[in-house]
Amino acid sequence: MGRDKALLERDGRSQLAWIVALLDAHLDRVFVSTRADQRDDTERARFAQIVDRHDDLGPLAGILSAMEEYPSADWLVVACDLPNVSGETVRYLITNRSDEHPFTAFVSSHDGLPEPLCAIWRAGTGDIVRAFVDDGVICPRKILIRSDTHLIEQADPASLDNVNTPEDLAVSVLESAS
Repeated sequence: MGRDKALLERDGRSQLAWIVALLDAHLDRVFVSTRADQRDDTERARFAQIVDRHDDLGPLAGILSAMEEYPSADWLVVACDLPNVSGETVRYLITNRSDEHPFTAFVSSHDGLPEPLCAIWRAGTGDIVRAFVDDGVICPRKILIRSDTHLIEQADPASLDNVNTPEDLAVSVLESAS
């Protein structure tokens, strides 16, 4: 993308602010995962944060840090680069979560694999995640593939499309406007 995706503008506010507001309508508490060097960023500082405790783990650093900070909490993890995620998507995930599986995730409409960055990571799964990290597995998707993950279908296949290029963003904005 060439720039911080959380700071992309959407409807007069950042994508980060937009996703926090979306989640805040469905959850008791919302945190923004940040690296230590992002903590004082003007936009991120507006929100409750959990600062990554781990380096070189990519998105898993935020997930694992949250689990360590609040080990008895279930975590609904949503990446900030999902401009099409909707309240319906979040409600559907929450409603269809499994209490019998450590993870609940949507099945990707693109490849049939779990979508780890719009998923529920249940309380008490920090040890599972830590064991994977200790074995060198730091890809959240691989963790869900190799675990007993409850998979659910997406009602709107485009809802979990992320943006990685300016072209992706333009297509996403055009599709959401129509």
